[in-house]
Amino acid sequence: MTQAELRLCSLLLQEHFGEIVEKVGNSLLRTGPRPLRLLVGDTGLLPDQVKKALCVLIQHNLARYEAQPRGSVEYEARSERILRILRYPRYIYTAKTLYGDPGELLVEELLLHGHLTMSRAIARVADRLTETMEDGKTVDCSEVSGTFARLADTHFIRRCPTVPESPRSAKAPPPPAPVIAEKDAYVVPRLGLVGKGKRRHSCDEEEEGEHKAKRQKREGGTSETPPDDGIYWQVNLERFHQHFRDQALVSAVASRTDQTGSEVVRTMLRMSEVTTASGASHTQPLSSNEIFRSLPAGYNIGKQALDQYLALLADDPLEFVGKSGDSGGGTYTVSILWGELAVPRPETFGSRCARIFRLLLRKKHLEQKQVEDFAMIPAKEAKDMLYRMLSENLVSLQEIPKTPDHAPSRTFYLYTVNVTAAARTLLHRCYK
Repeated sequence: MTQAELRLCSLLLQEHFGEIVEKVGNSLLRTGPRPLRLLVGDTGLLPDQVKKALCVLIQHNLARYEAQPRGSVEYEARSERILRILRYPRYIYTAKTLYGDPGELLVEELLLHGHLTMSRAIARVADRLTETMEDGKTVDCSEVSGTFARLADTHFIRRCPTVPESPRSAKAPPPPAPVIAEKDAYVVPRLGLVGKGKRRHSCDEEEEGEHKAKRQKREGGTSETPPDDGIYWQVNLERFHQHFRDQALVSAVASRTDQTGSEVVRTMLRMSEVTTASGASHTQPLSSNEIFRSLPAGYNIGKQALDQYLALLADDPLEFVGKSGDSGGGTYTVSILWGELAVPRPETFGSRCARIFRLLLRKKHLEQKQVEDFAMIPAKEAKDMLYRMLSENLVSLQEIPKTPDHAPSRTFYLYTVNVTAAARTLLHRCYK
């Protein structure tokens, strides 16, 4: 982890959760997995303070724990998850765009609390929606419940892993890390929620209601246990990232071809959005006939025109679409590993550097003289730009000797783009 990344994580923890959580999280980020005893010694905080801070981090999925063979438990901060806090507004806006106000508020509540039960999340959202409506109007819980189910069906939210039940005793080993089967992660419980949202009349009444609920719990009151007690839900950030990636792919295809070509790719991505794993390099193969039947209603494109667009996309040098077979009129996949790497920003490196970068992405390997000719840039400028991008780790230089002695006069020097290294460099620039 770089110093810029570590500092950004610390600032995010301090801004959203306070100094105590930031101190515990920073200790875990710097030192790696640690047991509670070492955390207390490193931070100088009281054991209860460290325990509460760990509870907050685990509640928001910013840390995880693992039971060791000797019986101790080690805690580990999740830096990549902490950095996702920066994208919370984008997740919420995307949910609003796709599912309206109920979807927006459901995702906001889940992000705000880390995880919630379905019944609790629906009740809170119904109350918030009712408060924004005119007097005398309310929001039905079943409406919010339908939106919740659609979010789960499209995998934008998922169940939290649960700890396997084990006998509790003083000598019992600590519970293992929570787990959940993938097939159960999106199963929505049948609650049959009825009722409408309530208006909050004053802060005093709300506090009085909370104190009353706590008093009933302490005294063993007869308040009913919700049917989904113990089934908690969280936002599936990877699914949102998949949606953002798909949108970037569609935009790239639109700029490369036209609106019809982008609509074809959008349809293919929509058909395989749930069945394709987040780390897969390609979508599931889809036949031309399946794609034709799944095109949006009213979109005026014939089967022959669709086949022409698919052939055009498959022959494109950028390889957005690949042909994987001939059955069903031809089977096609969308390449999602390649996608669209962000080129260097023109205001940072200049438009000519961006032109050279795109050229290397397309041609794979080029000598300096070839770069000058293809990019139509003077030799001195092309040399300076290539060395500048080489020093910034955006391009790499590959030596191919003609003879075993590696003499410079008998060696090809080819410039190329290492996509992984270039993406990592651009990512680290964003942390600063």
